[in-house]
Amino acid sequence: MATKGSFVRVADADELREDTPQIVQANGHSIGLFFHEDEFYAIDNRCPHMGFPLTKGSVDDGVLTCHWHHARFEMSCGDTFDPFADDVQTYPVKVRDGEVYVQPNPPRTEPPEEHWRNRLEHGLQENIDLVVAKAVIGLESEGVPSTVPVELGAEFGTHYRQAGWGRGLTTLGVMANLLDDVRAEDRRRALYVGLTEVADECSGEPPFFVQESLSTEDISAERLTEWFRDNIEVRDSDGAERVLRAAIGEGLDESKIAGMLVAAVTDHLYLDTGHRLDFINKAFETLDHVGWEHADDVLPSLVPGLASANRAEENSSWRQPIDVAELCFDAADELPELLEAGKGETWTEPDDFVEILLGEDPHAIMDAVTGAIEDGATAAELAQVVTFAAARRVAQFGTSNEFRDWNTVHHTYTYANAVYGLAGRTDASEAYRGVFDAAMSVYLDRFLNTPPTPIPEPDGNRLPDTVLDELMETFEVESNAEVDRAGRLTAEYLEADGDTDLLKRKLGEALLREDVGFHTRQNVEAAFDQYDTLAGEGTEKSERRARIHLIGTARYLSAHTPTRRAGEQTFRIAERLNRGEKIHEMD
Repeated sequence: MATKGSFVRVADADELREDTPQIVQANGHSIGLFFHEDEFYAIDNRCPHMGFPLTKGSVDDGVLTCHWHHARFEMSCGDTFDPFADDVQTYPVKVRDGEVYVQPNPPRTEPPEEHWRNRLEHGLQENIDLVVAKAVIGLESEGVPSTVPVELGAEFGTHYRQAGWGRGLTTLGVMANLLDDVRAEDRRRALYVGLTEVADECSGEPPFFVQESLSTEDISAERLTEWFRDNIEVRDSDGAERVLRAAIGEGLDESKIAGMLVAAVTDHLYLDTGHRLDFINKAFETLDHVGWEHADDVLPSLVPGLASANRAEENSSWRQPIDVAELCFDAADELPELLEAGKGETWTEPDDFVEILLGEDPHAIMDAVTGAIEDGATAAELAQVVTFAAARRVAQFGTSNEFRDWNTVHHTYTYANAVYGLAGRTDASEAYRGVFDAAMSVYLDRFLNTPPTPIPEPDGNRLPDTVLDELMETFEVESNAEVDRAGRLTAEYLEADGDTDLLKRKLGEALLREDVGFHTRQNVEAAFDQYDTLAGEGTEKSERRARIHLIGTARYLSAHTPTRRAGEQTFRIAERLNRGEKIHEMD
């Protein structure tokens, strides 16, 4: 075996001149040898695009063309003319005494981590899924922590999309949150999914042009928040961005910055069907992964969407036949008095609280929520219960409804979950306004549970492994019956004391192999988060509720699978190329 940097004999020079190209094996590499224009070349025989043997290609004017997808490569250095294909590895060649020698393990021109970082940046810029996949696999193989590709993706996504934070960066944040829940071999797949969504959403878009921070100093958090809200109110994105950058530059802590954004996003109701508040939550969660020092890049990307968002009070569903928007605004006006009344109190959830939230009377719902505040309920406590009510809507969604109505109950669920997340970051009273919106959205979704799909009540006498195998089958068939079966099997598995960590890994496996949209990914991640929180409380009541989140997301996942799995196919090709496997037998 040749040591790194050494040359090995691979061919007779005269024979290669007469019979070119040739294939040789050297130190585990399949190398194509070419004689062209009085020069010898050694090139990895697998096309970096799809692994087609390059010796089956053609050579002209110093350019090697693969016949599979017509990717072209400059022969001396391996650089491609066609970025979709990626560059091909070339090897130094020497001729001694009529023999051809190749250096199969040439010294690297750049450290491996730097190489793969550069390839990832290239893949993001060109929106090439295969290059992104190779880079993620390469970074992992070099022991680079997952925070590095997340950081690179967040930096790219916040700089190269004028419209700012959207589904791409949200997916990246979701995938980063799922890393600890999925199988070890699926972690790089999760990063690939998030990064390719960022690249796709930024593709062809103008960049995000940064506004300079206000140069003012020693301004209170209250005044900065007031300015920020005023600019969002009149849809002045530039002014709001300058204020937000000033707040970050002033060194306001995370809680104050979160409070500023929560106040602005809840001045109006349920912006963009809840997406805007959810995006804020995901931006903060992404900063948990990459570090607060990136706040000045990440958080301003939220501003364009906040300034341009659709406001639910402008929609007829929030105004007719009952003006639930006015109920939210009235409750927000009462907040100071409600909070004063509840000061020092400890709230105990009434037995009928969830059933009221799921009921038919919006006035009773709002009375129950405002009464809870008077009794000392925190925003996080209320948001958690409202999120559970929203999970019930998903778990009991009637499959006789239009398919797109899955999104309706989903939006409420992830919105409520985001309110819960942000309520844990800030003590700003405006977080309660998110609770009001979520509670009214749960009410508006009531017809999608008419009639409600029953919550399964299995006896738990089946073997968990058998049940889990059957559950995975429900993600392979497109059928409403399979959707309901997914809920029943999840309930059976949990009642049989199946390993919940294993269940999450299997759900994650099903999720990551599919070309599902970002809603499905959001749904699974929110369900895992809520399950962990509730199960961690250790009470029988919280455990029962925790299970509903998993039952609901299993149904949602089943409703949105299977897909074509085009992304998974690309990722598998990258894995096989990384392992040096033959993808085409003629190699």
